[in-house]
Amino acid sequence: MEKKLTKSPNKKIAGVCGGIADYFDIDPTLVRVAYTLIACFTAIIPSIVAYIILCLIMPNND
Repeated sequence: MEKKLTKSPNKKIAGVCGGIADYFDIDPTLVRVAYTLIACFTAIIPSIVAYIILCLIMPNND
């Protein structure tokens, strides 16, 4: 079966981090913590823009 990157029903905001975690078969909390750390240590605004873009282009999990 082919894996597809979709938003997860296990969501806190929009399901993007949960969807990435489902795609790579890892814990969603690890993806959320990694995203937060990357956003804080690099640049917060581009990270938020990237999250919004992913939220808009990733399809919902049916």
